[in-house]
Amino acid sequence: MAGRTAIGLDIGTSVVRAVELSYGRSGITLERFGQVVLPEGAVRDGEVVDPEPVTASLRQLWSATGFSHKRVVMGVANQRVIVRQLELPWMPKDELRVSLPFQVQDFLPMPVDQAVLDFFPVEETTDASGARQLRGLLVAAARETVLANVRCAEKAGLTALSVDLTSFAVLRAMGKQTGADVETEALIDIGARVTNVVVHSAGSPRFVRILLMGGQDITDAVADRLGITVAEAEALKQTAAHTGSSEDLAAVNKALTATAQEFVDEIRNSLDYYAASTPGVPLERILLSGGGSRLDGLAERLSAATRLPVVAGDPLASLKIGRTGLDDNQLAFVRPLAAVPVGLALGAM
Repeated sequence: MAGRTAIGLDIGTSVVRAVELSYGRSGITLERFGQVVLPEGAVRDGEVVDPEPVTASLRQLWSATGFSHKRVVMGVANQRVIVRQLELPWMPKDELRVSLPFQVQDFLPMPVDQAVLDFFPVEETTDASGARQLRGLLVAAARETVLANVRCAEKAGLTALSVDLTSFAVLRAMGKQTGADVETEALIDIGARVTNVVVHSAGSPRFVRILLMGGQDITDAVADRLGITVAEAEALKQTAAHTGSSEDLAAVNKALTATAQEFVDEIRNSLDYYAASTPGVPLERILLSGGGSRLDGLAERLSAATRLPVVAGDPLASLKIGRTGLDDNQLAFVRPLAAVPVGLALGAM
């Protein structure tokens, strides 16, 4: 393993997942990928609520995967993380960092001393008087939710180097896939309970929204509509279209059509809000990733609702593949799952 390495760690609602990347003269290489399923209820909507099983899962992940070190970059996305478009008076970066709590306290739904703040400048503008301003994205996270993730990592023997917004990690992993004919696109990473929506132009973020819904919500709705267990609903989702009976297929398709459409409507509403607030920079394409993006027919439904082309994103596309121990079929399975941990690791390089 040549060059320096970085590990991105994503504590999701249903899975803890990490990748190790190395950087050398030949580029960036995927060296390791691992994931461990979390006990149900340990993490709720992106927030750690039961630290002990999360800590145990992290220990298991490191033991099973063989990462070369224990220094990690972590992600955060939950209902107590907000991202807002904001204009602030222009000032040097150091001054902006110091003054940020005073400038944004009126925009926060939480006390400023209980929040972790960041501001990502997108462009410089001038107001009516000609004064310079910075237009960008304000990120505010409840300090306790960030510390809960960090404490789990530390109890597992890991060292958290930094904590990043998972939406920015998705952008870092897939924002460079924009083709010469596409300037502005939406990246949509669908997890079990949390979906990251990021609109960017040539890698520069313009809009971020965190939706507290994902693939597991669709599974739960199918289970409820059909009167079966969640495990049975998940099995039917995966197999009815291939090996199930015609009755199974009809029942699952009916339930999926109704529940998936509700999910699609939430995404479309977010993209409509972006379009209304940024009329001069229209969307041209949608890139999908995350485990929930595998749902049959989702891309077609989303394309019909938004009238945009929808294609599968590949967070491993720009990486060389090292001796991961994964065969081609396993790598194909991993690709849509890796956007957040890959992007977190890239942020440390």
